[in-house]
Amino acid sequence: MFAVGLLVSIYAGSALAAASSDEVVKGYAQLVHANYTDTVNAAKTMQDSINAFLNTPTASRLDTAKKAWLNARELYGQTEAFRFYGGPIDDENGPEGQINAWPMDESYVDYVEGKSNAGFVNNRKFKITRTALVEQNERGGEENIATGWHAIEFLLWGQDLNENGPGQRPYTDYVQGRGKNADRRAAYLREVTNLLVNDLETVQKAWIPGQPNNFRAEFEQGGMESIRKMLVGLGSLSRGELAGERLEVALFSQDQEDEHSCFSDNTHRDAVTNAQGILNVWTGTYPQANRETLKVPSLAEFVAAKAPEVAQRTTAQIQNSVKAATAIQAPFDREIIGGADAPGPKRIKATVASLIEQSTLLVESANAIGITQLTLTLP
Repeated sequence: MFAVGLLVSIYAGSALAAASSDEVVKGYAQLVHANYTDTVNAAKTMQDSINAFLNTPTASRLDTAKKAWLNARELYGQTEAFRFYGGPIDDENGPEGQINAWPMDESYVDYVEGKSNAGFVNNRKFKITRTALVEQNERGGEENIATGWHAIEFLLWGQDLNENGPGQRPYTDYVQGRGKNADRRAAYLREVTNLLVNDLETVQKAWIPGQPNNFRAEFEQGGMESIRKMLVGLGSLSRGELAGERLEVALFSQDQEDEHSCFSDNTHRDAVTNAQGILNVWTGTYPQANRETLKVPSLAEFVAAKAPEVAQRTTAQIQNSVKAATAIQAPFDREIIGGADAPGPKRIKATVASLIEQSTLLVESANAIGITQLTLTLP
């Protein structure tokens, strides 16, 4: 699994040369492209592993495909900081809903306990094609998810009926003559994986440098409006999505169905990588898949030139959120169980509190550089 490190630099305005808004925006675009490129490459490795498993289904090849999914999620999770401002991932035509929608009604896709004939896999009248999967994704309800990371996750791990670990789908589900509708399950997994790679490549291409008509070219000319979008993305992920939808909702319901990656029990890592993505953008530092660190002019530097104390407090708070998220233990569906003083809920609440505080500081940072209209996504 790719390591995601906790950065410890504290920004002091007196020690910095002021970065211009254009330098910060162009640095951000470079970081975004690097993160999406790593994600695409990891998704392609996952695709290769899944194809190898489907060509010759064995327990060890299924394990390899699962590990490739987990590795790719480490990188994708950090890209969540690039959302929430109408960019190429989640504008009105963006593929985010096909890529990472959740929570998922798994019976929409395949069998679950007590429903052996459930889902498109077991409906032989349903033709498994890319067009059909796209058309059925979220059709008739937000939980009717047919595509993306979590559909692949379910097809690899199966329903999670294990209190102390992830789902235990047998590899024989994909063996002709042993798994019911094994041929269709294989076709579904192959097609939905191909679609995910295609959707990720579409987003990556929008950030390729030197293309006169793509989103990056427009974004790099946006000046302070692009700075505002960057802060909207960080603040919205901090408060509305990560603290709210991904942690608070599951904590309050104490329901496994509300956790982000429930089939693989990877929700604790989702929280860490999302928090790390915020830190990456704020500090202009990205730990690349090749183990080298990309450093670009950052929001932290830009804010520090105007308000060094605000920038320092914001950096420290964002670092604290990564540390708090890292303390959340697996499996997440057990971590959410218990009263207010139980260890698991206390760890989650500490992470939520830190994320809420950092969203407030991000607004304060925006105000310090003259941005007074910062509408964040709330839970």
